[in-house]
Amino acid sequence: MKKEILFILLKDFADWEGAYIGPYLNFGCGPDIKSKYVVKTVSVTKDPVISCGGFKILPDYSIDDIPADYAGIVLIGGMSWFTPEAELIVPLVKNAIENKKLVAGICNASVFLGMHGFLNEVNHTSNALEYIKAFAGAGYKGECRYIDSPAVRDGNIVTANGFSALEFCREILYALDAYTPKMIEKSYRMNKTGVWEAPEVE
Repeated sequence: MKKEILFILLKDFADWEGAYIGPYLNFGCGPDIKSKYVVKTVSVTKDPVISCGGFKILPDYSIDDIPADYAGIVLIGGMSWFTPEAELIVPLVKNAIENKKLVAGICNASVFLGMHGFLNEVNHTSNALEYIKAFAGAGYKGECRYIDSPAVRDGNIVTANGFSALEFCREILYALDAYTPKMIEKSYRMNKTGVWEAPEVE
C-alpha cells in the first residue's frame, strides 16, 4: 500500500512550487518506475482552494480528518502563511516532527516554519536570511543554522526558496528515499537543463 504525502494548500498557494514533486511522488520516475507514495491534498477545510494561477483544488482532507499514518507533509508556499488560517496548521507540523516524518516548506511556508521555531535547531534556508528574520519574528532564532542555498535538507526537514521548486523536489525525494540517488540526479538534470538523457543500456 502506498504511503500518503500530504500537500498543505492555503488560499493563493503557489502552483509552481509543487509542480515537480507532485508527479514524482504520485506517478513515478519514469514509465516503468512507479512511486511508493501517493499525494493527497489538505487545507483548513474541505472547501475548494484557489491557487495564485487560478487553479481550483478540492482538498482530500481537512485538518480535522487527516489519517494518522501519513508519511510526511509538504507545505506549498503562497500568500496566506502569515494569516490566522495558517496558525491552524501548527499542530500538524508539530505532530509530523515529533513522529520523525517529512516536513518540507518552500518560500513563505519556510518562513512559517521559522516563525514557530521549527527551524531553530536544524540547517535550513528560505527566500533570504534578512527575509526570514523580518517576517518570522521573535520565534525565529535559527540564524546560525541558515544556509544560503536554493534548498536544504537536514534529516526529515526540507526547506527551499520560492525560486527553487526543482531543488525542493530533489531534496524531498532524497529525504523520502523515493528513488535511487542515480535516478534522482538524472531526473533533476533533465528538468534543469531541458535535455533528454537516453535510458542506459544494460
